[in-house]
Amino acid sequence: MTLLCSTCGGPHQHRLMTPQEQARAKQQLGLRAVYDLWLCENVVDAESGRRCRTLRRWGRTNPFPSPVKLLPPE
Repeated sequence: MTLLCSTCGGPHQHRLMTPQEQARAKQQLGLRAVYDLWLCENVVDAESGRRCRTLRRWGRTNPFPSPVKLLPPE
């Protein structure tokens, strides 16, 4: 789904998180429920393929005081 990203500054593809990503987000953010968070899939570095990974809610571009990125898998 195309949504606005607070970090990238424009409309980009977002997706719901996988169960593994939801578990990491719960641990990272200290939240009990993260099923409604969307993950930005915008590629910010074409050479490395690194993605934005900023979290947002469907109805809110900035659900947190400052942008929060889901940490990449280890």
